[in-house]
Amino acid sequence: MELLACKKFERKTVDKQPVVVHIAGQRYVVRTDADEAYVQSLAGFVNDQIVDIQNSSKPVSLQSVAILVALNIADDLFRERQKRTELKSKIRDKSKAIIAYLDKEAKASFQNQK
Repeated sequence: MELLACKKFERKTVDKQPVVVHIAGQRYVVRTDADEAYVQSLAGFVNDQIVDIQNSSKPVSLQSVAILVALNIADDLFRERQKRTELKSKIRDKSKAIIAYLDKEAKASFQNQK
């Protein structure tokens, strides 16, 4: 996804369509190859986070609220990545244990057939 508002970062894109989203009362045009409903749901999520912070704190600038939202989303992302890493490790360990068990049983079965 690319924001059209960020001209210096804009790249020539093929098959990317503009999607208009509204976040914190601001209109943004996003160029993306993602489904429009998905992009709208992302924008809605960010907007909801902004509203939550605005409602739970004293009045602060939109920039400060945006930074807090970015930190919250980054925290969620990092925690989910850590959970995924831990889950992958558990799956790897269980897989090794299952393979070792199957190898042991196969060898035992082979020995019993002799």
